[in-house]
Amino acid sequence: MPDLTSRRRVLVLAICCMSLLIVGMDNTIVNVALPSIRRELGASVSGLQWTVDAYTVVLASLLILSGSTADRLGRRRTFQTGLVLFTLGSLLCSVAPGLGWLVAFRMMQAVGGSMLNPVAMSIITNVFTDPRERARAIGVWGGVIGLSIGIGPVVGGLLTETLSWRAVFWINVPIGVAAVILTALFVPESKAARARRIDPIGQVLVIVLLLSLTYAIIEAPRAGWGSMEIDSLVVVAILSLLALMVYEPKRVDPLIEIRFFHSIPFAGATLIAVCTFGAFSGFLFLNTLYLQDVRGLSALQAGLCMLPIAVVIVLLGPLSGRVVATRGPRGALIVAGTCMALGALGLTRLTSDMSYWWLFGSYIVFAIGFAVVNVPITNTAVSGMPRSQAGVAAAVASTSRQVGASLGVAVVGSVVSAAVSAPSAANFAPATHVAWWILVGLGLAVLALGIGTNGQRARTSAARVAELFDDDALEERAPVGSRS
Repeated sequence: MPDLTSRRRVLVLAICCMSLLIVGMDNTIVNVALPSIRRELGASVSGLQWTVDAYTVVLASLLILSGSTADRLGRRRTFQTGLVLFTLGSLLCSVAPGLGWLVAFRMMQAVGGSMLNPVAMSIITNVFTDPRERARAIGVWGGVIGLSIGIGPVVGGLLTETLSWRAVFWINVPIGVAAVILTALFVPESKAARARRIDPIGQVLVIVLLLSLTYAIIEAPRAGWGSMEIDSLVVVAILSLLALMVYEPKRVDPLIEIRFFHSIPFAGATLIAVCTFGAFSGFLFLNTLYLQDVRGLSALQAGLCMLPIAVVIVLLGPLSGRVVATRGPRGALIVAGTCMALGALGLTRLTSDMSYWWLFGSYIVFAIGFAVVNVPITNTAVSGMPRSQAGVAAAVASTSRQVGASLGVAVVGSVVSAAVSAPSAANFAPATHVAWWILVGLGLAVLALGIGTNGQRARTSAARVAELFDDDALEERAPVGSRS
């Protein structure tokens, strides 16, 4: 890669952050539009779940594959392809004539989205070669993540209220087009010196596992637990997981490196990511329906009610990074788990006329927990890993975030669907009580994992895993013999 001027590197960072902004916002901006989508397209609660989960399941399934494809075929080329697919998918979502079409186009969005964030991070890593500059660039990147997640509900409410729910997809189109053009003009091409091999069997197994599990959870209230349909899907999910555990260790370049999970910090970070994003996605899903369908707020008013969440995430996200850099991730994870559990606990007695001050207080406490957890997730995942494996470890952590987001919406939506046939002021709020207790449990799980994955025993396990990969590196450099 040719040396770039300081101004050119900053421009590349800005272009990469454009992709992060639209993908990050898309995870939250659609939530505020869900009641409008339900009214216009006649969607059920499970239909709304699929509007969110069709995107996150596909995104989670393809993140690691997209990263390895970019290393092999070229990062700029893959990044541009992702931008085109995401932009085209957004445009098609905005004109979807029915719910089935909307779900299909959301999946197309996700295919493109999977090629953006992990590939953009690879581009940034290769453009900013100076460690200090790279650290500042990643700090900006992290700030944009918090901004995109935080402003999504507010922007979604504004667009839905003033224009239409379809406008939440329009906003991606001009940004995506501009990013495609700017990428062609200013982002240099790069490839990995040694790209990981494609693992088609592992990829298919991951897709089957996530789709069958998510489908079973979402559709169980309709078909019934114990029905042939749901039981078959659960069996398929279990068999896919077992097949992954048997097949992946035999690969030279597995899609998912099973040996990573022998590291307590890595395994803990994966579970923390699933719990955190499961709780946050469930939190947004429940509040969106509650504020609009029960309290009778407009989409804009509902988005503004979530503005304190955005402010907290934007303000505390960068601070969390500095604290983790100086004191390690354990304290931040303890704060995160405690605040998420307490914020959800405040809503376990949710009523149709609960004080807005109590709602906002619970929102802010929950948001504090979510705001400080992102940096320690990645930090814990790569803790003790050799540098050659840090990117793969971070990619698995990112995948875990999306898996958590999918399962969070699936689980809380199913709990509510099992209790009510249609959201209303009379029955929706009480039906969410069990779902809020589930979110309390997820917060407590983050707290327990934060304590248990950062001690001496955990660091020792990470060191043992690092030695395994050092041995692999020595094998690869040897003139004969390698793992098959």
